[in-house]
Amino acid sequence: MTLFRIKLMFNDGFTLALVALAAFFGAALNAAAGGGSFLTLPALIYAGIAPVAANATGTTALLPGYLASTWGFREDLGPPRSVGMTALMLTCLVGGGIGAGLLITTSNHAFRALVPWLLLFATALFAFGPTLLRRIGRHPEQHAPRLQALVGLFVVSVYGGYFNGGLGVLLLAMLTLIGETHLNRMNALKNAISAVLTLFAVGIYAAAGTVQWRWVAVMLPAVLVGGYVGARVARRIPREVMRWSIVLIGLVMSALFFR
Repeated sequence: MTLFRIKLMFNDGFTLALVALAAFFGAALNAAAGGGSFLTLPALIYAGIAPVAANATGTTALLPGYLASTWGFREDLGPPRSVGMTALMLTCLVGGGIGAGLLITTSNHAFRALVPWLLLFATALFAFGPTLLRRIGRHPEQHAPRLQALVGLFVVSVYGGYFNGGLGVLLLAMLTLIGETHLNRMNALKNAISAVLTLFAVGIYAAAGTVQWRWVAVMLPAVLVGGYVGARVARRIPREVMRWSIVLIGLVMSALFFR
C-alpha cells in the first residue's frame, strides 16, 4: 500500500471514528474481562494498516490498561507458590521478547492467514476458559514443579508477545497449575506479567519501526476513557453476559477474516 493511500485513509473521518470506537470498546472489554484485540486488530486492518503493524499498534495502544490494572492490584502482588518473582518476570520477559521477535519477522501475508485462527483460538479460550480453570483448580495441592511452571509461563509469554488475545485466560490457567488459589493474587500476577511482557514486546515493535504512532495517538485518548468506563460498567453487568458477548464478537470477527 502506498504512502499516499495510507495518508488518505488516515484523513478519512469515518476510518478515524471507527478506530477510535474500536479503541474505546476494546479498552472497556479489557477492563471488564479481556478481548480488546478482537476489536482493535480488525479495525486497524480495515484502516489500511498492514496486519503485522496493526497487531503491534493495537497492542501498543492498549498497553496503558495493563499498567493501570497492575497498579490497581499492587497490594495483592506477590510471588507465586513455586516460582520466585525474579525468575517469573525474567522468564516472561524473555518469552514476550521472543514472541515479539517472531511477530516482526512474520510476513504480512503469513500473519494475515493466521489472524482468523488466532482470533478463533482466543475466542475458544474465553468460551471454555472458566471450565478449564475449574477443572484445574479442583486439586490445588497438585501444583506443577518449578521447572514445568517456568516452561509453561515461557510458552504463554511467547504467545503473548506474538498475539495478546486471550493472554489473561492462559496466564490464569498457568497460575492455577502452579498452585495459586487466591483470586486477587492471581489477578495481580496476571496483570503484572501481562504488563511486563507487553511493555518489553512494545519496545521491540517500536525499535523495529512496526508501530504506527499516529494511530496510537488516535487510539490512546479513547483507550483511557474506555478503560475507565469499562471498569465502572463491568460492576453492573453479569460476568457470564460479558463473557459470552466477547465470545460472540470473537466468532463474528473470526468469520469475517476467514472470508
